[in-house]
Amino acid sequence: MSNQPIGIFDSGIGGLSVWREIARQLPHEDTIYFADQIHIPYGPRSLEEIRSFSEAITRFLLAHNCKLIVVACNTASAAALKHLRATFPDVLFVGMEPAVKPAAESTRTGVVGVLATPATFQGELFASVVERFATGVQLIKQVCPGLVERIEAGRLDTPDTLAMLDRFLQPIREAGADTIVLGCTHYPFVIEAIRQLAPEVNVIDPAPAVARQVDRVLRERGLLYAEERSGEPLFITSGDLNQYQQILRLLVNVETPGWRAAWNADLTLLKELVSKEEP
Repeated sequence: MSNQPIGIFDSGIGGLSVWREIARQLPHEDTIYFADQIHIPYGPRSLEEIRSFSEAITRFLLAHNCKLIVVACNTASAAALKHLRATFPDVLFVGMEPAVKPAAESTRTGVVGVLATPATFQGELFASVVERFATGVQLIKQVCPGLVERIEAGRLDTPDTLAMLDRFLQPIREAGADTIVLGCTHYPFVIEAIRQLAPEVNVIDPAPAVARQVDRVLRERGLLYAEERSGEPLFITSGDLNQYQQILRLLVNVETPGWRAAWNADLTLLKELVSKEEP
């Protein structure tokens, strides 16, 4: 079982920020990354929809023999992680938790900005993290409508994206925040733009901590890959494969044919994969 792949999924390509860190910290591990681009964005969707998608993707990854599944999506973690653990009690899951704890510990002004989706802010997970770790800290919660779509399109530092980010950061700057938490896995891909627009603010990317947790869970259970070798990644999308290949090159410098998996009408995923766009 130790030689089975790690499964990673997100509503789109945002979780590649997590995949990149897992690949760096655990270079011997095989990985399967699934981007549910046909349904992006998850943020405005209902909790029920997100749970249905997440459960189906989990079944798909388990059918491909994944030994651990990383829910590399803050929205899906907030809406579905508890449901997934109850539905698949024998499966190892690692989810995304907003990095409020390190932000609260490091802030000097006592003001922390959080960039996330509505579903993340509404979820029990965020409320629990705030209750446990953010006592005495002022959190400036900022939703970022449209930003995920721009990142999916590879528009990371275009003038319109910078203008959008500037609007989102304005209330955080005005409140005197000295720390910003990235509460969506897409947002690390615009971290340099955020730092440019808020140069005095510490920006926390949660991906390294998630990769460390994957390492801990696998190590504790004796499931780290048994051989010293270069892990093989497999990239799958439910959306446009050609666009997926382009964004893989842009964001994580990966050249791969990639694969596409189609959704069935009953919200299950076909196990069969295609390596090029269907006519």
